[in-house]
Amino acid sequence: MHELYAIAAIAHRDFVKLLRDRVRMIADFALPLMFVLLLGPMLQAGFGSPGGLNLQTFVFTGVVAQTVWQSAALGVISLIADREEDFSQEMFVSPISRYSIVIGKIIGESLVALPQGLALIAVGVVLGVPMSLATLAALLPVVIVIAVYGGTFGLLVLSNISSQRAANQIFPFVMLPQFFLAGVFNPIHGLPPVLDVASRLAPMRYAVELLRNVYYTAQPTTAAPEMAPAALNGAVIAVSFVAFFAVGTALFVRSERNR
Repeated sequence: MHELYAIAAIAHRDFVKLLRDRVRMIADFALPLMFVLLLGPMLQAGFGSPGGLNLQTFVFTGVVAQTVWQSAALGVISLIADREEDFSQEMFVSPISRYSIVIGKIIGESLVALPQGLALIAVGVVLGVPMSLATLAALLPVVIVIAVYGGTFGLLVLSNISSQRAANQIFPFVMLPQFFLAGVFNPIHGLPPVLDVASRLAPMRYAVELLRNVYYTAQPTTAAPEMAPAALNGAVIAVSFVAFFAVGTALFVRSERNR
């Protein structure tokens, strides 16, 4: 129970920081909102419905998964801010497990990402994206899984970065290619061999495809794009989640000990 209280306290701190930072809330929501409001309808108007596929719905599902995953991954950058302010040192000398500290940060940033995903889903409903109550209920646990998965990826990337400035320079090179390799806006099945390998190495791909697996299964009357099976996407997420968490935590703890 002592460890659970510590995890809850750390997660609560990150969530409260979001509520007090209105600029971050607006900035984090503005870009995906433009994708949903502009890019989806523009693609639909320009290309129609190839193979019966609604491109607005296709982009919407990709942007929801990408936004939640990326927000949680980028949010873990607060670990570096805590390090620079020596707050992480204060946490590490407290009588709780280092794993509890990292878990609390990941859960906190996942909680921060959830309102963005839910707000985008509400925008999709307003735009007329097919969305039944059963679909909404099915998407909620998937969004939570994607948020936690993104947080562990962020931990892995940021575990050996020494400053926020370096993180802000590196993260765009890690994130931007995945927008296209993960199929957020474009189909990824049938890519040339080199791009296909790169796509399969992009963790965001499995988050996007898992959300689409669930959405299109819950909306059987909506034409679905080509996707990998949900079991495969779920298995990749589970295995890589364990790897990201174990390696990222070990590297972060080692960097703290070496300070």
